[in-house]
Amino acid sequence: MAGPTTMRLSSLLAVLQPALPLILGLSLGCSLSLLRVSWIQGEGEDPCVEAVGEPGVPHNPDSRTGLDQSDEDFKPRIVPYYRDPNKPYKKVLRTRYIQTELGSRERLLVAVLTSRATLSTLAVAVNRTVAHHFPRLLYFTGQRGARTPAGMQVVSHGDERPAWLMSETLRHLHTHFGADYDWFFIMQDDTYVQAPRLAALAGHLSINQDLYLGRAEEFIGAGEQAQYCHGGFGYLLSRSLLLRLRPHLDGCRGDILSARPDEWLGRCLIDSLGIGCVSQHQGQQYRSFELAKNRDPEKEGSSAFLSAFAVHPVSEGALMYRLHKRFSALELERAYGEIEQLQAQIQNLTVLTPEGEAGLSWPIGLPAPFTPHSRFEVLGWDYFTEQHTFSCADGSPKCPLQGASRADVGDAVETALEQLNRRYEPRLRFQKQRLLNGYRRFDPARGMEYTLDLLLEAVTQRGHRRALARRVSLLRPLSRVEILPMPYVTEATRVQLVLPLPAAEAAAALAFLEAFAAGVLEPRDHALLTLLLVYGPREGGRGAPDPFVGVKAAAAELERRYPGTRLAWLAVRAEAPSQVRLMDVVSKKHPVDTLFFLTTVWTRPGPEVLNRCRMNAISGWQAFFPVHFQEFNPALAPQRSPPGPPGAGPDPPSPPGADPARGAPVGGRFDRQASAEGCFYNADYLAARARLAGELAGQEEEEALEGLEVMDVFLRFSGLHLFRAVEPGLVQKFSLRDCSPRLSEELYHRCRLSNLEGLGGRAQLAVALFEPEQANST
Repeated sequence: MAGPTTMRLSSLLAVLQPALPLILGLSLGCSLSLLRVSWIQGEGEDPCVEAVGEPGVPHNPDSRTGLDQSDEDFKPRIVPYYRDPNKPYKKVLRTRYIQTELGSRERLLVAVLTSRATLSTLAVAVNRTVAHHFPRLLYFTGQRGARTPAGMQVVSHGDERPAWLMSETLRHLHTHFGADYDWFFIMQDDTYVQAPRLAALAGHLSINQDLYLGRAEEFIGAGEQAQYCHGGFGYLLSRSLLLRLRPHLDGCRGDILSARPDEWLGRCLIDSLGIGCVSQHQGQQYRSFELAKNRDPEKEGSSAFLSAFAVHPVSEGALMYRLHKRFSALELERAYGEIEQLQAQIQNLTVLTPEGEAGLSWPIGLPAPFTPHSRFEVLGWDYFTEQHTFSCADGSPKCPLQGASRADVGDAVETALEQLNRRYEPRLRFQKQRLLNGYRRFDPARGMEYTLDLLLEAVTQRGHRRALARRVSLLRPLSRVEILPMPYVTEATRVQLVLPLPAAEAAAALAFLEAFAAGVLEPRDHALLTLLLVYGPREGGRGAPDPFVGVKAAAAELERRYPGTRLAWLAVRAEAPSQVRLMDVVSKKHPVDTLFFLTTVWTRPGPEVLNRCRMNAISGWQAFFPVHFQEFNPALAPQRSPPGPPGAGPDPPSPPGADPARGAPVGGRFDRQASAEGCFYNADYLAARARLAGELAGQEEEEALEGLEVMDVFLRFSGLHLFRAVEPGLVQKFSLRDCSPRLSEELYHRCRLSNLEGLGGRAQLAVALFEPEQANST
């Protein structure tokens, strides 16, 4: 028999058995961590390890190059959170981008040293050739002219002394961009830079090091150990080196005398930090080419020229453009060569795949055409000729082919003719007679596809001619997706809602105010409301009842319910007010930096809608007019059945108009014809309004205002981007809009079309039309 001790041990093991793997894992992990610590300490005490610096550069124990490099930037720090209970809680404002919150930096900033004489010539040429390749391009000059070239960020220091200009440039870069970029490239305006190669070079270098990289030159009368980077060919400075150099700039400016800014910088770096210029680092070599005087770039074919990052000197802007053309052609040929090699490799490997050669898509290397899974996913083809297209934006069956569409078709025809001649020359030479038929469609996985029926004239080597009709297929593939630079906006901007309210819609305004209180006032969103009460000629006068008594009382009740809230209202008397005239009244009452959200009485604003208004409306850049979701007529559109019992299968997805508080939702559509809601800044509206008044005067302006909406003003009289997008957060109940006969023909047509399309879908309208006939026939 087992004793009591054995029984206790068995019961203890039974209890600890589920936790035994955890206990063993913790013990093993602690043992390995202690063993690793002992190894690290042993390696650090090895007396044979010696720091090795750059060849020819004095060793500095404080330098962060070589083995003395510190990794303090890569050690995570835990900041404890503490909130004083005696202070009121403040909402934490999160940044727009995770890159900002994590402290990530951009890769490269380019600084161009220019002068007053060359700012409008060479500096403009630099800007047009390389500006679109870099995140930030700055121009530094001692004194600039009265007019700064458009699209260029110029910093003027007020002094033309070379060393002083270089010192102030480095100080400006450290102060304003030292925490935002990893590398700084400094060049002159008489230098051509091969931007893609420079960006690739910066991408291959480690950021946590002190590096001064460029074309190394020797000082006059000095040895090989003291070298500076020639400023004519540009040079790279790392962020860590710029941070260490900043305290020594004042001393170098007073102690070092030099007529050349690049020599002054090289002396300052050697004297203060013991760091000289290098032309090669981590297997990456900085290549440059010195262009001889009156040398034609088209005739340069040396390996030094073809592989150069920078070419110097460039005496005039025309030479800068010729260099850019030459290097762009070289890069294009290299890209085409790589594409052909990849296509050959893909074609060779296709036979090893399960599909074999049948699985090879055309063109090689691009995704196969989209395969629809139902008839609703079929991508339609648009038919066109050289003069007309048969897929028009306004729904008409035929319209002229013009603008960008005409240029696109012409480019496709020319490309087809060029490819045919390239394939069949010199035996045949084709000449286009005319385009018989044209078809195109946009495939989101591939790009724009074309099918062209061309009537050609084939000419042989002996001069014989013959007319041929051939069908060709072309594809304009989607290029690399890039992020467009947009001005920075913040979600903390206050939104001023503007509600034009005619007397006929006064009853519906009560529901709007309740929704405004629940969606904006309750969560304490940073938004205000202005009610624009529109009285008719005989409304609200002496002895006549005020149609807005209930609206004013409801607004006062909300102010009492939410202390600190003020709902402003303005009274306007007009017989047939237009949206632009009403906006003129509100615009004069607010500052120019006000962000307006023009709404309707059927709009239900909320925090998400207001945030998208803040993010999509950009001052001086973009106006946002959302497309709301309009519910169908509940008398025609059937309601969805409530959810079934468990096990009955999944419910279909809810449409954007679903509202659990109202029961079963009603179907609907996004009303593209309506444009009464919009987000824009007051300054942008005033600029567009002033341009309208300048182009139209007198009676012509009065007639135009009657037939225009605010979106039309921005579209016709503003240079801003006009952004239209569906907004699922704006859901409106079914309502018939009042289409005034005073509107322009286009606005009246859009209003009537919105009412008709908002009745119901095709299936609901068909049922409503044929059910009475079937009932009468029986």
